[in-house]
Amino acid sequence: MMTDPIADMLIRIKNALQRRYQTVEVPQSRLKMQIAAILRDEGFVEAVNVVAKKPRSVMKIRLKYLQDEQPVIHGLQRVSRPGRRVYAGYEDLKPVEGGIGISILSTPAGVMTDHQSRTRRVGGEVLCRVW
Repeated sequence: MMTDPIADMLIRIKNALQRRYQTVEVPQSRLKMQIAAILRDEGFVEAVNVVAKKPRSVMKIRLKYLQDEQPVIHGLQRVSRPGRRVYAGYEDLKPVEGGIGISILSTPAGVMTDHQSRTRRVGGEVLCRVW
């Protein structure tokens, strides 16, 4: 039994980047799909595909690298975890790594980045930071 599936997803991505893998497989869930879609939309990963497997579907995340084979993602950090939930209002969100990174939040309006949260003026649970 897994207690923190989001942390598991982030660690799988981090480990795959260290080994310079092109893709990584993650068990699929609605929340992880939304996080992966944000990573794709913000340009941190190339593509996200769902593959139906028995007994559970998995997401195949195609990782993105620069020309010199350096990963686009330099760091991943899980902020809110099952033992310590972290909530922030839209005015409390600080830029990640001087503005080059993003925070991903779970809000009443859905899962979104810190930029979208400030624009829509809605706060929520800070899931992770990516830079």
